[in-house]
Amino acid sequence: MRKVISLRGERWQNIAFSLIALSLVLADQFSKAWVRSNIAVGQSVPEGAFLHITHTQNTGAAFGIFQGHAPSLTVVSFIGAGIILVYTFYLCRRFTFLNNIISKGALGAMLGGTVGNLIDRMTLGYVTDFIGVGTFPTYNISDASITGGVGVFAGSLIYLLVKEKQEADRRNEADCHQI
Repeated sequence: MRKVISLRGERWQNIAFSLIALSLVLADQFSKAWVRSNIAVGQSVPEGAFLHITHTQNTGAAFGIFQGHAPSLTVVSFIGAGIILVYTFYLCRRFTFLNNIISKGALGAMLGGTVGNLIDRMTLGYVTDFIGVGTFPTYNISDASITGGVGVFAGSLIYLLVKEKQEADRRNEADCHQI
């Protein structure tokens, strides 16, 4: 009976993973298409504002690092997407403490972001960036998804490891009191 419940829960986690990834790819691609159609490259709307939309073409990675390396980043994106898929659907069963809705959601965000930027690299040879905040480099929904997904996944991992350590300490303390 326990296996059925576990598989049902895993199924819903995988559905959430897929829906998060798909919705982020769609939001990213629609927003980039709108920017390419309505704002000239280099144009900023509103001009000089702290929060602005600035149309840029990024041949590098997130936040403008590794400029001019689009072909290499395309290969890295394919590898990264493959690793996320293999982990999500196969390896997570080996790491049961990471097989939960928060981890799957974070992995969905990372995959959605990776695929969103991969589509740009493969079709345009660059990634359309447009979100501007102050003097920070422009970015897009995919960049934010990858960064947020990594942050949530890492935070979840740290939380679960600390919780596991506390439970192990409690068990050890209880064992010491029994002796």
